[in-house]
Amino acid sequence: MIYTLTYNPSIDYLVTVDNLEAGKLNRMRRAAYLYGGKGVNVSQVLRELGIDNTALGFVAGFTGREIEEGLQKKGIMTGFVHLPEGHSRINIKLCAEKETEINAPGPFVDAVSMKALRESMRQIGGDDMIILAGAAGANMESDAFASLISELPNRDTKVILDTTGEPLVNSLCYHPFLIKPNIDELSELFHEEYSVSDTGAIISAAKRLQDKGATNVLVSMGEDGAILVTGDGQVYTRSAPAGIVVNSVGSGDAMVAGFIAGYIDSGDMEDALCLGVCAGSACAFNEGFASGDEIMQLYRLIR
Repeated sequence: MIYTLTYNPSIDYLVTVDNLEAGKLNRMRRAAYLYGGKGVNVSQVLRELGIDNTALGFVAGFTGREIEEGLQKKGIMTGFVHLPEGHSRINIKLCAEKETEINAPGPFVDAVSMKALRESMRQIGGDDMIILAGAAGANMESDAFASLISELPNRDTKVILDTTGEPLVNSLCYHPFLIKPNIDELSELFHEEYSVSDTGAIISAAKRLQDKGATNVLVSMGEDGAILVTGDGQVYTRSAPAGIVVNSVGSGDAMVAGFIAGYIDSGDMEDALCLGVCAGSACAFNEGFASGDEIMQLYRLIR
């Protein structure tokens, strides 16, 4: 089974406005509600690609119930812990001349609820895979992800980690199967400015992360595609297919889902990278997440 973990799932209110004018009344051209949070995004794209999975994390209040029920209607199994107080967040994704995101804080995670999550993760076996994505809650320590990984009952469980900063660095000693920093996050990690044109420097930085414990490092670069440095020293690059970007929110999460689906299907890292790039691009070309058919059309085109 594939599991995703999202500390702060959300309802994302996607708003499109033409010629946004600050301080004035603006009319929406269109609006949509999506279920969000990085792990939740991965779950939805995996389901589109025919991969069964279970979404874990915390939900609260009426918004939390909507997230849980909505994902279940999409065919995604859920194992959310319901918090006793607060509401799951509603984020605003504003599509105008520039994309703007306004993310709300998540609800408080109490010690009893955290214990319940830890207990639910004991069901994860050695043949399973878990994707830990996003940021920890505001009241959690920077080693929250590392602590959860250390308590997995089987060391053979494949861990995919899509976070950054201290939560990422603190988890590398547990040798995650895959990490996926984007190029900006890579720059923040090493306090250096990386350019998409300097692939040598990006590859060198990825290998430094491997020296710290990561097995495979996937660096996403938006419209410039991605670079994958594998545990056996292979380096693969893949440019993104051409298309009109409608909404790039969640495209990095879609890349993770595509990579996982490709890896499960073939076990081939280069093929997994190709499907990952196609999934990320297909989602960027859509207002919401792309369908499995749309992703596979791109894959067949460039593979």
